[in-house]
Amino acid sequence: MNAPRDSIPEMGAETYLFASSNGAHITWLTDALGRLGSVVVLAPGTKSIDERIALLGPVAVFIDFSSDQIADANQLHQRLKRDWPTLPVLATGVSAEPAAMLAALRAGVDDFIDIAAPPGEAVNILRALLEKRSSLQGGTRGCTLALLGARAGLGVTTLASSLALTLNDQLSQAPARPPGRAARHGVALLDLGLPARDGLLYLDTQSGFSFVDGVRNLRRLDQTLLHTALAHHTSGVAVLPLPASLSQVREISHADSVALIKRLADFFDFQIADLGGFSTIDFVAQTVREAQQAWVVCDQSIGGIVSTASMLKELRARGVETERLALVVNKFDNHVGLSAKDIAERLELPLRHVLPARSAQLLAAASRGEMLIRTSRTDPYSQAVTGVARSLHQEYMSATGQPPAKDPRWVALMSQVTGLWKSSHEG
Repeated sequence: MNAPRDSIPEMGAETYLFASSNGAHITWLTDALGRLGSVVVLAPGTKSIDERIALLGPVAVFIDFSSDQIADANQLHQRLKRDWPTLPVLATGVSAEPAAMLAALRAGVDDFIDIAAPPGEAVNILRALLEKRSSLQGGTRGCTLALLGARAGLGVTTLASSLALTLNDQLSQAPARPPGRAARHGVALLDLGLPARDGLLYLDTQSGFSFVDGVRNLRRLDQTLLHTALAHHTSGVAVLPLPASLSQVREISHADSVALIKRLADFFDFQIADLGGFSTIDFVAQTVREAQQAWVVCDQSIGGIVSTASMLKELRARGVETERLALVVNKFDNHVGLSAKDIAERLELPLRHVLPARSAQLLAAASRGEMLIRTSRTDPYSQAVTGVARSLHQEYMSATGQPPAKDPRWVALMSQVTGLWKSSHEG
């Protein structure tokens, strides 16, 4: 049974887009991928591809390169590579049509699915491609770090702002950027914690463009828009805050919000998402799933520990694997009879970092409209945050970024297609 055109699959299923007008090919691919998820069919020349990608978050896009659809297929592929460069794109066609296969190869698609082959081949090729993409994730997209805080007052915004500034400094001092990373630059602070817009306040920065505006302009996002619309601290850190009127947040969906976070990873080396005190647990859960790193910030207070345990319980209830989370113990005072290790054991989280209690020093800097991380780099808090930033920087920026070796299947396929194409023209 064919997938309904532009249909929306059930929540929780993997989604694949297929641009084709060939009914037999649609049926074949829908049946082949049936046990993996839902295939949403689009007209080859569709103009709604951006909205469908933003709404559905597909795992991959398939484009029919049959001989009668090559022109539309090439045009669509060019758009996808320009606007959604990290989304896997596979061509479909029949190997007996040399012109179609050669067009797909020349277009630079990620792989080719032969409709004449057994359906199991499509599954194998797709899985191999996704596994390869996953292993190269660190080199193809920026790192998203979600900082979670169960309640206001745990110091999440101070940490997020300080970490963004320090990471930006380390990036600017780094040697020449590896190939493949030149398309991304710098650090973005997603100021999404509560109280709202405190990150802007700490960084003494003004912004007329909010996270909600970003969601509404998802289709138009490019380097130019980000440079002109987003607020920038004097250091160069981009800041995207919640709107001044929080009622606007209700006008956007969690899915679109997460789509924006995912899209921003194509433009920044790092984005630090401050979710301290964020009350919408469903959005937090979806953001954690998308982030490469997710750290739970907690202090030594009983209230903080109890609230954090409750938040973790709610995340687990929503299917979040809390094994992916790590603990940052903030405002740590070794005179308090509760060690960071004890807190980690109570919350059943691995301990990632410990930051010292420096409330007076942080408050004094804030009262002057400054960040302690900038004015006193030798302060214990500044030194601790510098260490946190350095570990992140080394983890995600040390890869060479060299393109992978050519897949031997592609080499063989290219030889096969070239031979078929020459034969058809020499006969």
